[in-house]
Amino acid sequence: MPWLSARLRAPDGCPWDREQTHASLAKHLIEEAWELHDAIAALESASEAERPRATADLAEELGDVLLQVVLHSQIAQERGDFDLADVQDGLVRKIVRRHPHVFGDASVATTRDVQRNWEAIKAGERAAAGEGEKVKGALDGVSRGLPALSASRELQDRASAVGYDWPTLDGVRAKISEELAELDEALAEAGHPDQITSTQASSAAALAHAQEELGDVLAVIVNLGRRSGIDAEAALRGANDKFRRRFGEVERRAASRGIVLKDADFTTLDALWDEAKAAEREVKG
Repeated sequence: MPWLSARLRAPDGCPWDREQTHASLAKHLIEEAWELHDAIAALESASEAERPRATADLAEELGDVLLQVVLHSQIAQERGDFDLADVQDGLVRKIVRRHPHVFGDASVATTRDVQRNWEAIKAGERAAAGEGEKVKGALDGVSRGLPALSASRELQDRASAVGYDWPTLDGVRAKISEELAELDEALAEAGHPDQITSTQASSAAALAHAQEELGDVLAVIVNLGRRSGIDAEAALRGANDKFRRRFGEVERRAASRGIVLKDADFTTLDALWDEAKAAEREVKG
């Protein structure tokens, strides 16, 4: 692989590849990662007839992500920072160090034991950080570039790994009710669209407070999913796909009846939605 990236960025290589930097490639890495995510989801839902194509797509998307790693390594090598071999060596060392139950004599019985060991080893690494280096906390390393729901899941996973979590699912449900009540209060203060009067105005501070409370509700819902074995990011992506699919059917049904969506009232559109929903369920059997 290094020969490929070196050739692409050679003086007589590809002009586009030669212009790239770590920063300019960052957005492409995110795009490729999401395309890989979609390929994985497609493979999971593929029928037997669709599986060969879905498998080939997954392999292709894995290659696209790998190319991003190779290009970043090439750029770093040109700067004298590190190369792909250094990346591989660092990864191997870290994985071996953090899996003493595989490569050493540590003993574990459950996944939870593995997680405890992992956190203990990481804590030791943080404690051994060199003079002047920032000692990382349990939540450090969770990228701010992650989608918000995924980041929330990861933050809560890490907090739970060091003991900060509700003991039972009932506690999470109770927290949702509490946060919803606080959101209702904040929306009332901000002038909720369903409650606003002609004499009521929303200040920037009130809207900011309502936004904060909505964020709290979403975070607890993420935790409810996490504790129930449901990934909130995947759940919302699925809901988005379902909405896109059903709304497309609403548009098709409206067009076939000469209905212009923007001129139709909500009752008409909602009836079309119910038809689309029923038709989809009928197809699923």
